[in-house]
Amino acid sequence: MGLRTLSIVLFAGVLNLASATVVPTIALNDGNKIPILALGTYSGKGDKMRQTVNWAVEAGYRHIDTASLYQNEADIGKGIAEVINKGLVKREDLFITTKLWNDKHRRDQVVPALKESLSRLGLQYVDLYLIHSPESENADGTPANIDYLDTWKGMEEAKQLGLAKSIGVSNFDTEQVKRIVKNSQTPPAVNQIEVHAANTREQLVSDMQNLGIAVMAYSPLGFLVNRGQASVPPPQLDDPTLTKIAQKYGKSTTQVVLRYLIDRGMIPIPKSTNQDRLQQNIDLFNFSLTPEEVATINKFNVNKSVFE
Repeated sequence: MGLRTLSIVLFAGVLNLASATVVPTIALNDGNKIPILALGTYSGKGDKMRQTVNWAVEAGYRHIDTASLYQNEADIGKGIAEVINKGLVKREDLFITTKLWNDKHRRDQVVPALKESLSRLGLQYVDLYLIHSPESENADGTPANIDYLDTWKGMEEAKQLGLAKSIGVSNFDTEQVKRIVKNSQTPPAVNQIEVHAANTREQLVSDMQNLGIAVMAYSPLGFLVNRGQASVPPPQLDDPTLTKIAQKYGKSTTQVVLRYLIDRGMIPIPKSTNQDRLQQNIDLFNFSLTPEEVATINKFNVNKSVFE
């Protein structure tokens, strides 16, 4: 590559970063900082996932959420290597989250499982490592009788070794989290749970926030886009209540429900492999909802999971 070509490539990279959205961060209970929006990667694999990481970083995403269950850590790792090699970001600019699956819950399995994830990601550490679920299982998928307190001891070891800067949980309820807090030296920094307009989880979210534990919200769009189910609760993309709020701010209804979660103090994890939607999903930081608008969206709640 000639000097002039290299200059053009580097200049293009500067242009991409100049137009990127800056995502604010908040401090976790261990002092580490986490961006308040993450790229969801569930069900995305292969070269499309690698490309998505590139597009996302160019748009301003700095937090990428994955899991060993998703079977895409290697693809995401390729994308991370590319954006670093292109000079778009440094490793320390990124916040990478992955998760421990249920069949690795024994204390002595945790660190080896994380090392396997790190190998696939091509990283020396992750910024956040989560227990994916409180339920444990054997390698064949049958239920195992492993106390998640033992699993948590393995998570603490991963943090002590510097393999994970922060540790947390996913899909835990209030009593399970309180039990970890009461019986451990390190409280969870994060609880990642399903939250959206049809499943607002107000009590659980409040409990976590009162404990000083950040909430990451997966499936943040809920039923806004019909996922092929015959009957789904509102709101949908064209819901009149959401449309009215969206028109007020010059935004889409998708952006409104993502901002709604941010205004409730959560970290939404929208997933997309479409470049335009990636841009739209991050364009959330030049408006905010009023408390009354947040309360209005809360009224959509019917305690329904998108996975039922």
